Amino acid sequence: MHGVLEGFQTAISPQLLLAAFIGCFAGTLVGVLPGIGSTAGAALVVPLTYTLSPTASLTMIASIYAGSMYGGSTTSVLMNMPGEASSVVATIDGYQMARKGRAGAALSVMAVGSFIAGTVGLILVSGFAPLFANVSLKFGPQDYFALAAGGLVVLARMSGGSAMSGLFPMMIGIALATVGQDAISGTNRFTFGHYQMALGIDLVPVAVGVYGLSELIFLLEDKTTGGKVIAPKMRELWPTRQEWRRSFAPWFRGSFIGFIFGLLPGPSGTLSSFASYRMERAVSKHRDELGTGAVEGIAGPEAANNSAAIGALVPVMSLGVPFSATLAVMISAMIAQGITPGPLLVTQHPDVFWGVVVAMYIGNVMLLVLNLPLVGIWVSILRLPQRVLLPCIAVVSVIGAYGLRESYIDVYVLLACGVMGYVLRKFDFSMASLVVGLVLGPLIEKNFREGLTLSHGSMSYFVSSPFSLVVWIVVALLVFWKLFSRFFRKGKGTSIGPTGDVERDAEIIEAAAADS
Repeated sequence: MHGVLEGFQTAISPQLLLAAFIGCFAGTLVGVLPGIGSTAGAALVVPLTYTLSPTASLTMIASIYAGSMYGGSTTSVLMNMPGEASSVVATIDGYQMARKGRAGAALSVMAVGSFIAGTVGLILVSGFAPLFANVSLKFGPQDYFALAAGGLVVLARMSGGSAMSGLFPMMIGIALATVGQDAISGTNRFTFGHYQMALGIDLVPVAVGVYGLSELIFLLEDKTTGGKVIAPKMRELWPTRQEWRRSFAPWFRGSFIGFIFGLLPGPSGTLSSFASYRMERAVSKHRDELGTGAVEGIAGPEAANNSAAIGALVPVMSLGVPFSATLAVMISAMIAQGITPGPLLVTQHPDVFWGVVVAMYIGNVMLLVLNLPLVGIWVSILRLPQRVLLPCIAVVSVIGAYGLRESYIDVYVLLACGVMGYVLRKFDFSMASLVVGLVLGPLIEKNFREGLTLSHGSMSYFVSSPFSLVVWIVVALLVFWKLFSRFFRKGKGTSIGPTGDVERDAEIIEAAAADS
């Protein structure tokens, strides 16, 4: 707990509090707005963070991450439109509560659940993070290669859809990571005679392109005007005594489920919210009401996806391995600030590590205090016509991509990735593995080449340690689980946990909700 206390001393500085406030406000805004999302929103502020301290810059990105989840859930409740993938579950019972005149109560339950999940996550991080860091100090190239490459493969496989829907974008991301100067030999690769390409493909235009710009194209293509916004009144924000009582157990169950998922590869916020919902269907005393506006259906999943966001900080800060696109942006910001993420971060930069963790917790408090009174602002934004919103978002995207290095190459990359993202998403490809592949590509290549050098070209070196062997076994089980289950599954029983296919999980939950 000494590190947590040190983090509070760092986090209460005016600069970090301001960074957390701006991040929470901006995160909620990008969660509410169509066409940006947490990944593109975090990428857009990266150039702005260069003038801040490392702790403040990472705090702003982490707060955007937390705020976007809240903003995405707000649209789920008020419009039946999830702003984030992790907010899909909130549409089931949250929107039904809104139709019954309990939209304000649903938003309050979400906000308090996020605060409780943040508290539980902070306590668990204080125990898990030093443990991860101490263990990873003993890792060799084969262990880091297994963790980075294996985790990326699992993320690609669990992003939903078929195997190729995640693996193909992953390969594109790794290929983009090879552009520029080779870190070992110093030679330029795939620059096509452009000296600016020697710096490599930056994450910001890629993330904004495949997430933000491609979404704008989808919105332009969509001829519908959107759903009706259910605007809650201030006097409706306070839940009833029964709603408070029914929320407590789901809050804590969701908090622990979410933290565990946050430690694992894959879309942790989405999968944890599905797992929490299915847990409530299994253990709740009011399981028959789920799908019709039960408070348990929003309390547990919302706590889960916020706890997963804090849990995901452990592998990022302790190992330097991100398992989501938004956290990949955080890794990019850390490197730009001259800080190497990994096991030495806890000992060499404890103010950064614990300051970011505690600042994210403070961000949850800010979301609780600020966002409920500001719900009227979010409703007004949701009512803005697309002809006003879309040009503003497009201009901000181009400025953000150009402002990073003041290079037109980045603008071209932004436009190319926007078109590529649109085409790939048309065919249901996952973009998360592309972005994470771009960030992890250099780490994978570095450890792979170091391993080959140490082993004189022997591939057996990459399964020579107990940890790397276990990682590859787990990766094989997760990747080929559906194939294995065909041989070992008996009957038609289902488990509480998610299947790994996000779209399939949504169908299961919606079908279960309809049955109830």
